[in-house]
Amino acid sequence: MSDIATTINFGEEFIQTSRGLKLYTCRWVPADQEIKGLIFLCHGYGMECSLFMKGSGENLAKAGYGVYGIDYEGHGKSDGERCYITKFENLVHDCMTFFKSVRESTKLYKNKPAFLFGESMGGCIALLISRKEPNSWNGAVLVAPMCKISEKVKPPAIVVKTLSILSPFIGSWKIVPSKNVIDAAFKVPEKRAQIRANPYAYQDKPRVKTVVEMLTASQELEKNLHEITIPFLVLHGEADTVTDPEVSGALYDSAKSSDKTFKLYPELWHGLLCGETDEDINRVFSDIISWLDKRSSGGFPKATMHLNETLLKGLIQEVSAL
Repeated sequence: MSDIATTINFGEEFIQTSRGLKLYTCRWVPADQEIKGLIFLCHGYGMECSLFMKGSGENLAKAGYGVYGIDYEGHGKSDGERCYITKFENLVHDCMTFFKSVRESTKLYKNKPAFLFGESMGGCIALLISRKEPNSWNGAVLVAPMCKISEKVKPPAIVVKTLSILSPFIGSWKIVPSKNVIDAAFKVPEKRAQIRANPYAYQDKPRVKTVVEMLTASQELEKNLHEITIPFLVLHGEADTVTDPEVSGALYDSAKSSDKTFKLYPELWHGLLCGETDEDINRVFSDIISWLDKRSSGGFPKATMHLNETLLKGLIQEVSAL
C-alpha cells in the first residue's frame, strides 16, 4: 500500500447504537486534495469493511472521494452474535444514522454530492435506504445487488417455509443447508484464499433467522423495484450464481429513475471487485469511477420526482392560464 498510503488518510472508530451496541466504522479520505464527494459503503453478508472492502475504499479515495464504511451488527469488528440478523431493518437504520452523522460532521461535507455503494446484500441495504431517503442522494453504485436470492443457492421452498416457522424458536442456530458462498462468489483461487484468510469474514453455516430476514428483505425489494427513483449504476457478472443478474436487469427495467445504467460483464462471477483478475477488477473500477465523476461534477440531478398524469395536467392548465 506504499504509494497509496502517502495520499490517503485511513481512520477507524466505534460508534454506539440506540440498542447499546458498539459498531465499527472506518474511512479512507484523500490527504492532499478537497474531496469530490462522499461515498458510503454497504458490505455484503458475512463480510466487513476494513479488510474485505479495503480495495474499494482505497481505489475510490485515490479517485478523489471521501469513503466511509460501517460493519453491521454481528459483522466484522462490530458487537453482536456473529452474522445473526434478528431484524434486517436494524442494519438499514444503523447505516442511515451513521451516514447522516458523517454528512453533518463538518461544513465541508454538507454540500458535497453523496453516493451509496452497496455490494451483494449491501446493495439491498443501499436500495432500501434510497427508498426511505429518495431525495437525499446523488446516486447509488450497486455491485451484484441482492434484489433476489438466486434459486441456485437458495434453500428449497419447503426448507424456507420450515425455517420461517421455526425462526422464533431456533433463530440463532447455524443449521441452514447452503452451498459455500466463497467458492461460488470468487473466481480466482488466490483471491478466494485471501478472503478465507480474513479473520473477520463469517465462514460458518447461515443462521436460521438471518436467512429468513435476508429472504424477506430481498423478496420485499423485488416486489417494489418500480419504487426506486435514485440515479444508479448496477453492475453484475453474467456468470454470477449468488445473486441473479436477471433481477438486476429487472431493476433497470422497472425503476422509475430517470438516470440509470446497467452493465453486465460476460464470464465474470459475483465478486466483481475482489474475486476476479486484477485486469477485470480494474476495468470494473474504471467504469464505476467514470460514472461517479460525471455525477459529482454537477451535470446530473438527484432523483427526479415523477409526476402523475393528473398532477401534470393540472400544472399545464395553470401555466396556460397565466
